Amino acid sequence: MDTALYWMWLADALGSGFRHARDLLRRCPDPRALYERLQAGEPLPDVLHASALDRLKAGDPALLAPRLAACSRLGVQVLTPQDIDYPDRLRTLPDMPLALYVTGSVACLNGGRYVGMVGTRRPTAYGQQACRDLSLALAKAGAVLVSGLADGLDAQAHRAAVEAGTPTVAFLGTAIHKTFPAANAPLRRDIEAGGGAVLSEYPPDYRGKTTGTFLARNRLIAGLSEAVCVTEARRRSGTLNTVNHARRYGRLVYSVPGSIYSPTSQGTNDLLCQGKARPLCEAGDLLRALDMQPADPTPPAEQPPAVPLSPEAAAVLAALGPVPATPDAVAAATGLPMPRVLAALMELEFAGAATAHPGHAYTAGR
Repeated sequence: MDTALYWMWLADALGSGFRHARDLLRRCPDPRALYERLQAGEPLPDVLHASALDRLKAGDPALLAPRLAACSRLGVQVLTPQDIDYPDRLRTLPDMPLALYVTGSVACLNGGRYVGMVGTRRPTAYGQQACRDLSLALAKAGAVLVSGLADGLDAQAHRAAVEAGTPTVAFLGTAIHKTFPAANAPLRRDIEAGGGAVLSEYPPDYRGKTTGTFLARNRLIAGLSEAVCVTEARRRSGTLNTVNHARRYGRLVYSVPGSIYSPTSQGTNDLLCQGKARPLCEAGDLLRALDMQPADPTPPAEQPPAVPLSPEAAAVLAALGPVPATPDAVAAATGLPMPRVLAALMELEFAGAATAHPGHAYTAGR
């Protein structure tokens, strides 16, 4: 019988995130031997609690042969700790995955410099731009970006890696043949075509519980990464679950500072205030820590000369700040009539000194 069937049997019975997985394999590295001991009624390692033993007894590796055939048909590779292509960085985790289902290229799973890029599914324009710029610079420098193929900043990081022509790794919280959200299916194909890989602990025929699967996959993003970077996150965010795993595994954690007025930066700013993360203001902050060089260090571009402002525009600019203000509020603050306020705001926009926001509100700068 194919050895992979015994690994799948063991993984199914113990579930994702079994906290004693590495300890179990130290005591019994061969799941076939474990199955034979179970069938013979011999004592099993005490890390297996009663409910796990019951599930092991109820399972049968031979019944998983159709799954293995389905994987072959769907182009899904099954990686187990006995396989040379299994990610070495995951072997050290106490809750290491016992079976991984993979599409794309397994060649990118070892030998690279791995950086986790995570953040909110509903980023601001600032978060999207920061994530793209940082991810693109890191990928161009050769870092393999690791994320979760979710909406928002996960997808932004993967897209930047694809643009840079560098493999990227995505961990799913769904069955391996499904893409969630479905709108990211084209991005997934780009990842696979670019030498990247998509991985899941959940097989094509997975019909188990879905609660907690995305949180379980977060540990794999953290585990494969040498450093985890958070671009934007609220205080109550699944992203911070990835950070907790990263800290538990002893990985570096970086956080992008954000506006004190932005709810989507409260989580990232908290990490900095609490000393749980290092500030990430440019890709070089992380590249230096990993002893990596930027792809094409170039001198900073010369700034264009400042455009002189009219007296009205200067007065309006002085009334603007980081909190969006409406033209009515600006008129009240400056004492200027509304037509001159509107003309001044247009002048500031053209000069790059003010930014328009939804609701006809403005802030200073970009």
